[in-house]
Amino acid sequence: MTLFNMKVSYAAFVLYLLASQAVLFDKANAAGCGQGGCGNIPAASLEPCLGAAKDARAKVPPTCCGKVGALLKTAPKCLCVVLLSPLAMKVGVNPAIAVTIPKRCIIKNRPVGKKCGRYTIP
Repeated sequence: MTLFNMKVSYAAFVLYLLASQAVLFDKANAAGCGQGGCGNIPAASLEPCLGAAKDARAKVPPTCCGKVGALLKTAPKCLCVVLLSPLAMKVGVNPAIAVTIPKRCIIKNRPVGKKCGRYTIP
């Protein structure tokens, strides 16, 4: 794959995420985060976490850790909604790996033991 094709693929992926935000917002609100909750979180904001959410051995980028840390401070109950969303599944996120990101980022106030669907945050 050429560099140009990689850039086009990446741009298409980001556009797909942005276009899919409305679906994610509806699902997030339906999942109990409520109006003004998860609906205010842009789907593309966790894009730096994509590699780390697919591969447990991948280094979690500092940008991802910052985004996850901010999400846990402002809307902790929405972390699971975002990580387990249909959009996340479509782009290849592995939920069992995704829930480990707060620990891999060494976020001290992470919700240890919280259930995310059938997964538990370590």
